[in-house]
Amino acid sequence: IRSGGHDVEGLSYVSEVPFVILDLLNFRAIKVDTKNEVAWVQSGATLGELYYAIAAKTNTLAFPAGGGGNTFGIVLAWKIKLVPVPAVVTVFTVNKNLEQNATKIFHRWQYIAHKLPDDLFMNVWITKVNSSQVGMKTVQATFRGMLLGGVDELITLIQDKFPELGLAEENCNEMSWIESVLYFGGLPLQSVDILLDKNALPTLSLKAKSDYVKEPIPESGIEGLMSMFLEEEADNAVAMIPAFGGKMDDIPENELPYPHRAGNLFEATYIVQWTKEENAESRKYISWNRRLYSYMTPYVSKSPREAYVNYRDLDLGINNNDYTSYEQASIWGFKYFKNNFKRLVQVKTKVDPMNFFRNEQSIPPLLSP
Repeated sequence: IRSGGHDVEGLSYVSEVPFVILDLLNFRAIKVDTKNEVAWVQSGATLGELYYAIAAKTNTLAFPAGGGGNTFGIVLAWKIKLVPVPAVVTVFTVNKNLEQNATKIFHRWQYIAHKLPDDLFMNVWITKVNSSQVGMKTVQATFRGMLLGGVDELITLIQDKFPELGLAEENCNEMSWIESVLYFGGLPLQSVDILLDKNALPTLSLKAKSDYVKEPIPESGIEGLMSMFLEEEADNAVAMIPAFGGKMDDIPENELPYPHRAGNLFEATYIVQWTKEENAESRKYISWNRRLYSYMTPYVSKSPREAYVNYRDLDLGINNNDYTSYEQASIWGFKYFKNNFKRLVQVKTKVDPMNFFRNEQSIPPLLSP
């Protein structure tokens, strides 16, 4: 089933067995009801199109999430709840490389970010960048975030909670919520029309893996992580690390299928990318990502080692082409959904008992044909 979303393993258009594509890309209608703070969104719409449609009606409502569900059938449209946002938000970016104590600052971030006020979030991206020394490389930790408020409030708050970051006014920008979407998407701020352009970002091949971290990683562990980003294969790699806490702690893990709530400091997604011209060398990039994932084993969740379903990873396990047992699917199912996997199997058994809608990591019914 192909819609307006993404699947990093490409399961909407590749398979080892014959299959049919149900293409929903032309189901793109969006209706925004500002009075009742809801919107109807057809499945083929992209998030950019949704954000654009909301911003065209109001600058004080937003939708901060996504959606899915093709394991059980075909979703033609969603009714979503919009949330209030201020007319002005403040975004910031602070870059720290290894020579600027990136390791120590990231180590400190682990103890702070999940405890920040609910109207402030901060994430970290780890990448390889050029060093100030000609011909040399270093590793950079990019601290990015947003406050639902003004710049003065943000600076005061960060100076109190996280002075090690060294946040200054020149690192900050006040803007509207919809402009912040462009900012965090790495898009130019000139016009929100770019959200309607599906070709605004380059097309690259990638491999993604993910983890959840429940205890701070020691400095020695972070040093090892940073050193892996100095390797040749990491030229186009990133570790994306959003902090948890806030609203995530308020929702019980069994309320929705997504279970990774209270008790997590942050989630980490490791992505390595390569161009079409490098396809012949894709194995070395994928191998690097798997080595990074292996390196992180002592520092992440255990029994199960949890994973984020929206960065699907077929390394965790796959269904058989012709028959999948509950036991086999449990290998990856509990990593994505924890104990909610059992309930999802019950739903699948009720709504699709013959397992018509299936892929390599779809939820199976209890008695799968």
